[in-house]
Amino acid sequence: MKLKSYLFSFLFFFISFSSFAQNWQMIWSEEFNYTGLPDSTKWTNEVGLIRNNELQYYTKNRIENNWVSNGQLKIIGRKEAYKGSAYTSASITTDQQFTCTYGKIEANIKVPIGQGLWPAFWMLGQNIWQIGWPKCGEIDIMEHINTTNVNHGTMHWDNNGHTSFGGTTVCDFNQFHLFGIEWDNSMIRWYVDGVKYKEGYIYNNINSTEEFHKPFYLILNLAIGGNWPGSPNAQTSFPDTLLVDYVRVYQKSTTLATDIYSTNKLAIYPNPIVNHAIVKATAEFENGIISISDINGKEVYSCAATYPETPIQIDFLPKGVYLINLSTEKFITRNKFIKE
Repeated sequence: MKLKSYLFSFLFFFISFSSFAQNWQMIWSEEFNYTGLPDSTKWTNEVGLIRNNELQYYTKNRIENNWVSNGQLKIIGRKEAYKGSAYTSASITTDQQFTCTYGKIEANIKVPIGQGLWPAFWMLGQNIWQIGWPKCGEIDIMEHINTTNVNHGTMHWDNNGHTSFGGTTVCDFNQFHLFGIEWDNSMIRWYVDGVKYKEGYIYNNINSTEEFHKPFYLILNLAIGGNWPGSPNAQTSFPDTLLVDYVRVYQKSTTLATDIYSTNKLAIYPNPIVNHAIVKATAEFENGIISISDINGKEVYSCAATYPETPIQIDFLPKGVYLINLSTEKFITRNKFIKE
């Protein structure tokens, strides 16, 4: 009787969910299409000497350090005496203005290059003021230091002490790049210009990652000096400017697919799966989204599909039967597999 109920639940979910495709829908954006200080309905300035033994004083509502014009935000670091510091800059956040849990978060950014410069686009857990760092969690979408050609994407959290995980990728920092993450209840994936370079698992609070299932707010800043980059030197030119073209946040929406295909459009092998598998689909599903759900309909994994094959790693999933969907705006196909 229990087995019959289990199979019925899976069959019901398999049929009812199969007619829907998931798409990204923009829920918040800052396009910087105005002139003046950053929009106070979206951004708040951090003020003072904040963290990491940095040398700058973050100012508030000071046009010398943050200004919007010609469709871009400019965060400007200066070498000047100000309230006991030798440098000034700006750090703006959406704390108390906007938070999100999961989604695609991205910004088109051009970073300044120089010894001692530390520009960043990142996120902190909204509950930092109650529980502190790193228990609140931190997601670094873009960090760059000094004169290197390396972008850093990192997650920080508390696992019996500060723990971090992330990756790097090489960029030409003389031009704009689109820095982003895709974040869901199974993992965080880091991208530059739409190319994924790292992913970290958070499914089922693995390794005490429960912080990453709560609201986070956004931060854009240009730090000067500090524990990581060290101090500026004689070759560091000032003023230096972090340029931001836009910031956009998307979340998944479910829309009715126009065509539903049977399992012959989607293959997964080996099946049963132990740790790794290959998902193979036909050409109309190129650039689609792969999502895996348990028999209760809870999504446990998702990733962008590559044609003709997409490797997936699901060693973190418990044993059981799962449904795999591959969807685009027009089509959806599905299959099932066993995780051993």
